[in-house]
Amino acid sequence: MKAHIGVDAANGLTYSVAATSANVAYVTMAGALVQEYARRVYDDAVYTGMWKHLDEENDAPDSRCCIAAKRGTIKKMEDSPMKTLILAFDKTKASILSKVMHPFHVTKNLFGYRKVRHQGVGKNQAQLFALFALGILLLATR
Repeated sequence: MKAHIGVDAANGLTYSVAATSANVAYVTMAGALVQEYARRVYDDAVYTGMWKHLDEENDAPDSRCCIAAKRGTIKKMEDSPMKTLILAFDKTKASILSKVMHPFHVTKNLFGYRKVRHQGVGKNQAQLFALFALGILLLATR
């Protein structure tokens, strides 16, 4: 099972949760998780090609997608000011992405939800809804 969440970059609170079987790709869930009014969508290199699932043009100036560059692509680049700029931009994206990982930390480490007993995707998703809702309450009080 995979858990997919949408997190607000401003406050780090989860606004959408979805559970799928393990063979579903992360990028295919992007359209279901992103809110319509989101101005920017930050994700790591796993979500390359997310613009297709958000019905946007690739490299459009008004695109909402801010996807981190793949490590292999950066390693192939020669040392130049462009590479330094891309690394700095990816570091900024990583600091924003850390807010997405924090609700997973709360769910796994504080609530102990590390291993899942398969009870069906529906029941497991209901359990995830409850855990992430409790996580929102915990994070909102801090």
